[in-house]
Amino acid sequence: MNAFVADPHWGWWIVWYFYLGGIAAGAYFVATLVEFVGDEQDRQMGRVGYFLAAPLVAVCGVLLILDLDQPSRFWHMLLDAETLLPHVKHWSPMSIGAWALLLFGAVSTVSFLGALAESGWCGLGRWSGIAARLHRGLLGRAFDLVGTACGFFIAAYTGALLTATNQPVWSDSPWIAALFLASAATSGIAVMDLAATCSIGVSPASRSKIERADGWALGLELAVIFLFLGSLGESLVDFVRQAPGRWLVVGTLGCGVLVPLVLRVWPRPVGRRLSLIAAVLVLVGGFILRYSMLAAAPAMLKSPAAAGARSEMNE
Repeated sequence: MNAFVADPHWGWWIVWYFYLGGIAAGAYFVATLVEFVGDEQDRQMGRVGYFLAAPLVAVCGVLLILDLDQPSRFWHMLLDAETLLPHVKHWSPMSIGAWALLLFGAVSTVSFLGALAESGWCGLGRWSGIAARLHRGLLGRAFDLVGTACGFFIAAYTGALLTATNQPVWSDSPWIAALFLASAATSGIAVMDLAATCSIGVSPASRSKIERADGWALGLELAVIFLFLGSLGESLVDFVRQAPGRWLVVGTLGCGVLVPLVLRVWPRPVGRRLSLIAAVLVLVGGFILRYSMLAAAPAMLKSPAAAGARSEMNE
């Protein structure tokens, strides 16, 4: 553990950005997956994902702007300050993340408007024919792949950003990006399941399919959590002694993954009510994951082990 680094001081704006960005990416991925492998009656479930992704991406953009020291200069991440031309700073993770978020926002907005048109809302029904072809055919598949790739990047990039630092816990494991990606999938499915409950036209069969997919996604997240914990090595004991570590083990692993997984794969029907409880627990666990991960490094820097390391160095 590196005990000689400064606290990054990332607060609640970034916690919510990590969380909502993951949900948006997961919901969009599941929606495009429905387009690829679902039948016609499943397309309403896909539209639920499109309705969710674009607004969440917009909120993520606002959160990133609010976190800047000078929010009014957010456009500097996208444009050159002198020429006002688009400028990708390949050496800056923030610039790359801003461009990826912008592209994902553009793709998800087009899908959002297409879903509105297919549903006949907001006077967009006359465009329903064009919207129906948005995710079909060769160009539609290419469009879906671009959106899914951007969503995957947003979901995993936040974890990779942590791994690239020299902070304790973050730099100790190569599995944070994979863990955030797996959590994005489960969180996206869970929020779609909850939203579909209030949506007209989503069939029980479509809900059953997405809940089965959630069982597989939760199994993947469970495996990645164990890989993450195992990769911490000697830091694992000190990590679970800190509050963020206990939150992750109890809140994410226990309540957010294991309990919903049992409910999803229970051999007898658990009922719609328990299924929705499982979805809520997944979302709570996903939030706790982001919070505990961001709080882990500051907590480890204040731990007795870090204090002892600094004391030995000073002597």
